Amino acid sequence: MKHIFKLDATWEGGRNSKGIIEAGNLKSTVSIPVPMGGPGVGTNPDEMLLGAASTCYLITLAAMLERAGIVPASHTLHSEATVDVTNNIFTFESIVHRPTIELKEGSDTAIVEHVRRLAMQAEGACMISRAVAGNVQVTAEPVINIVCN
Repeated sequence: MKHIFKLDATWEGGRNSKGIIEAGNLKSTVSIPVPMGGPGVGTNPDEMLLGAASTCYLITLAAMLERAGIVPASHTLHSEATVDVTNNIFTFESIVHRPTIELKEGSDTAIVEHVRRLAMQAEGACMISRAVAGNVQVTAEPVINIVCN
């Protein structure tokens, strides 16, 4: 089975203008970010790629935890992307996912290590990570905590 996703876009002018994209539930103004010499209106391709990779990782990890029968007390994610600019050539280099998974009191060392392995495996299981493989380095640095009730 194939899923087709569609996006419609309009652009108002030259490089430093802005546009509007619409794809399903996503509707956003887009432009080049200020650090890259643009107007910084709305979002930009770099944030959108980071957002796609991060949400894919977050959902993939949640599904893997669920299949393993593990219900975390909380599950949050902070991700960072690095874009290099050399000789006015922009290269999306890397994404680092830093999930924080809090497990309920009583979780033993074996569960903690199982969750750590799942957090590392989720990066490779994510569709977006696989799509950018070979072009963008994507890594995970999980933190697993036990919370007391």
